[in-house]
Amino acid sequence: MDKDQQFIKDIDKKVKDTIKKYRLFKKNERIGVAVSGGKDSTVCLYILDKLGYKPIAVTVDAVIGNYTKKNLENLRNTCKKYKIELKEISFRDEFGYSLCYLKSVLKSKGAPLQSCALCGVLRKYLLNKYAKKLKLDCIATGHNLDDEAQSFVMNIFRNDINAIKKQGPASITEKDSHFVKRVKPLYFIREKDAERYSKMMGFPVYYGKCPCSVDAFRRNFKDGLKKLEKKYPKFKENIIDFQLKNIKKDTKKKIKINSCERCGEPSKYNICRTCQIIEMLTKP
Repeated sequence: MDKDQQFIKDIDKKVKDTIKKYRLFKKNERIGVAVSGGKDSTVCLYILDKLGYKPIAVTVDAVIGNYTKKNLENLRNTCKKYKIELKEISFRDEFGYSLCYLKSVLKSKGAPLQSCALCGVLRKYLLNKYAKKLKLDCIATGHNLDDEAQSFVMNIFRNDINAIKKQGPASITEKDSHFVKRVKPLYFIREKDAERYSKMMGFPVYYGKCPCSVDAFRRNFKDGLKKLEKKYPKFKENIIDFQLKNIKKDTKKKIKINSCERCGEPSKYNICRTCQIIEMLTKP
């Protein structure tokens, strides 16, 4: 077995071990994979299919010009090649407008939300909504080790210990009919390894950044941690290890899910962020 074959085998095993150790899901469950057409979610989808879980690909198109148009085309080709069911959801169909238009309207009404924040809220809302319609037992995302290390540091800067406690390979919420469990099979996979895997497999994906992420809060931390990594190669693994051993172990009680009074979707507020955004959009 050559080095490339061994690398593929090692990544597959690490994902398989993560699923087993953290009991992410079982073979008889209906598993959805939130896919964007990028390297991480495509790798996640492929490996779960390869391991025999028969995942359903679920993509949310924020309608960001040629960027999402090309990603969607790539994703369709990937799903067709590996015979994976694909469910497509569009911002324009659900909310009437593209992400950029929604952002401009909100800004004109005194609510200048960053593109990534707005996209994240609406995307999560739609993924959960359609996961219930598709009768999925869980939604797997392509979040990798680098993403989780960035989130940990970001939450420290925000002084948000509750957000840190929620991090991990699987969501720690109580079983609830309104909320579909989220899992992260690539939790211990480095971003560079996911990219290498994707390129070795020849997946048709875009490796650049989303054009709307220029003002993203996360980008500052991603760039900063990347610089630190050159001096401290294992520090991201240490962050994740610390989080799981010293914080996650203290989170024994499952978090109770509240529901939005208007739409019934999960929310920590009486009115969920999506309904708040829709109200702002329709306000004169």
